[in-house]
Amino acid sequence: MTWLILAILGAATYLYGVSTHAIMLCLLTKPVPVLALLGWLHSGPVSPYRHWISIGLGFSLLGDILLAWPQDLFVFGLGAFLFAHLAYLKAYLVDCRRPAVPALILALLAGGSLLSVMASQGLGDLLVPVSVYALAISAMLWRALARLGSSVPKRSAGLAAAGALAFVISDSLIGIDRFVQPFAAAPYLIILSYWLGQWGIAASVCTQSKR
Repeated sequence: MTWLILAILGAATYLYGVSTHAIMLCLLTKPVPVLALLGWLHSGPVSPYRHWISIGLGFSLLGDILLAWPQDLFVFGLGAFLFAHLAYLKAYLVDCRRPAVPALILALLAGGSLLSVMASQGLGDLLVPVSVYALAISAMLWRALARLGSSVPKRSAGLAAAGALAFVISDSLIGIDRFVQPFAAAPYLIILSYWLGQWGIAASVCTQSKR
């Protein structure tokens, strides 16, 4: 309950900072919800799955800070989240390695759509790093979806898949807002879908120990 309260307070304060354009307040509070998720996970049983999800959350925490920094550190933030997705990918491979071709096709379509949205107005020097990132998040989504219907506990698989999808939605909104057409609701929709995605991924650990 303590971690939940901390996450809610951090999220509410950050959203207030966004609405009032308080840059320093946003910088201080944006990492709090993910930090609370890390604390929540480490209060539970140890497992290889939890280990890799925790590493992913750690890189996400770094990415949050880099993207909230007053200077434009987009590439460095992108790199941090790239490693986060690779850690989540490793976690999903811990308990499920089936090919899941339909999931692969869906993930490739999602990743391809994300890349096409970002590249629609030209990425210039960002083309290579964004393409690598789109490939990584596609692989992460594929392995999250592959756990559905496998021997993995149904609730864990469902939460991880929903979290991965929410993460893709959040990144798609970033692509639209940054590279296509900025829109007023973007900061709120991006962060809310991002937090929802991270919560789903973290919550998938809780049922993992029941196997």
